[in-house]
Amino acid sequence: MSGLDNLWREYKETDSKIAKDKLLVEYAHLVKYITNRLAINLPKSVDRNDLTSAGVLGLIKAVETFEPERGFKFETYAGHKIRGAILDELRALDWVPRSVRQKSRELQKVFAKLENELGRAPYDDEVCESMNITIQEYEEMLAEVTPTTIISLEEAMPDRGSDSKELRIIDTIEDPGSDNPLKELGFAEVKEILKDAIMNLPEKEKLVVALYHYEELTLKEIGVVLDITESRVSQIHSKAILKLRAKLLQRINA
Repeated sequence: MSGLDNLWREYKETDSKIAKDKLLVEYAHLVKYITNRLAINLPKSVDRNDLTSAGVLGLIKAVETFEPERGFKFETYAGHKIRGAILDELRALDWVPRSVRQKSRELQKVFAKLENELGRAPYDDEVCESMNITIQEYEEMLAEVTPTTIISLEEAMPDRGSDSKELRIIDTIEDPGSDNPLKELGFAEVKEILKDAIMNLPEKEKLVVALYHYEELTLKEIGVVLDITESRVSQIHSKAILKLRAKLLQRINA
């Protein structure tokens, strides 16, 4: 049995504060990693220390509630708790301006409307024509709404009872500025809708989603892989997430 296994057994059997503190130190790197990943696209006005503090609380909660006997990886379980705590802090800060949320919802509605009319994901020029804006204005709007595409759906999902990586794409779909009908769906149903929606994304958007959410590359690293700028990757990611969100809500309202 490993040293970590012994620590977990000691903590769960005796509620030892020393064992608990050692576990928190052992897994502290998760807080730093998740905070940095979520903070990539946040404005400088958001204090990263506040997010880190929230993440630490999430880690503490994870250690306290984790059940090793269920056979799941603690890192995955803790990741959900840490992300949830950080995202709760972001919601409490109400850091996304209402005007930005409105633009995000406007884009989402256009994506849903055009996909319904065309039977496929719309091209950029079709979106621009529908909104009566130039491609430059469209790209600026995508850049502006980037923060609204990193908020998590995780706490709205039913309990999965597993540590599947398939959850990660779902972690960015929820719009925190609106009612959340996704709460009414089961995890399996949402996962199936997303799987279908991802398969129907344009190739570059599909690739960015895969590299960011499954391979866990940063936007900067994806830019190097695809030989495009980080800001361009951010635009592509925002567009993909808004399309996925639109697809989910379209299915809900069908």
